[in-house]
Amino acid sequence: MEPATLHHEPRYHALHRDGRLAALARRLEAALAECRLCPRRCGVDRRAGGRGRCSEGAEPRIAAAYPHFGEEPCLVGRGGSGTVFFTGCGLGCRFCQNDAIRRGDEGIPREPAALADVFLALQEAGCENLNLVTPTHHLPGWVRALDLSAARGLRLPVAYNTGGYEEEWVVDALEGVVDVWLPDFKTRDPERARRWMDAPDYPQVAEGAIRRMVLQSGVLRVDSDGVARRGVLVRHLVMPGAAEDTLACLRAIASMAPGMAVSLMDQYRPVVGDPGDPDLLRRPGRQEWEAALREARRLGLRGC
Repeated sequence: MEPATLHHEPRYHALHRDGRLAALARRLEAALAECRLCPRRCGVDRRAGGRGRCSEGAEPRIAAAYPHFGEEPCLVGRGGSGTVFFTGCGLGCRFCQNDAIRRGDEGIPREPAALADVFLALQEAGCENLNLVTPTHHLPGWVRALDLSAARGLRLPVAYNTGGYEEEWVVDALEGVVDVWLPDFKTRDPERARRWMDAPDYPQVAEGAIRRMVLQSGVLRVDSDGVARRGVLVRHLVMPGAAEDTLACLRAIASMAPGMAVSLMDQYRPVVGDPGDPDLLRRPGRQEWEAALREARRLGLRGC
């Protein structure tokens, strides 16, 4: 990736200054009354204590927040990625590599003012960005916290770290809020999506959402130190028994724009006794991993 000369003020500062970030928080808070924040569209009144498919109520809960040095180099930089792990998940992959967090077994409630303190502490620790992991179902709380922390001097760019299962209206609503989009693209196969996460519409929904992210923010751009500042980095976890599916995902990503950035991940391991697919009882083989690398190079996809 060629370094780009970028203005380092995060995009949400302009929205904060003219009141649009606070207005967005109010809009999202109202949406909790009949929740449609993710494609599950549960319609649950989370403001009244209901819990949707994500297993979460109205108040954000976080499982951990710290400078993360295990992310991609362009996110880590020198100070680490300021990672905030939110509990619960609207997608709910049966093979989730952070299963306890997904189920909501871990997590501390943080009202927006307290969450703003967390954001500012990550900045004080020297982090390169604010990396929000599985943030969709907690949108109202963290957008409110972002507005509060911007008023107190937060200047970290926001990275939106998602499984890719996003409503297009949510992507549109976050224009000017998100600096770096970090979506997964897990599968293009509806049958695998049904087995893996009970979401046969995942391939269509995720591809549509990622294309919208690219239209909004462009391909990934880095500063002179090689740190991501704007654009889209698509992640793909190489799965056992799904070599052709991986190649199809990479081809779709390459078709979105010239110079697309991809992070191929090899950390899959079985974490539950019955993941719903016998292939998922083993790790990917060397041939599956090398086939993915060859195709990414052939397509001209860029690493990070």
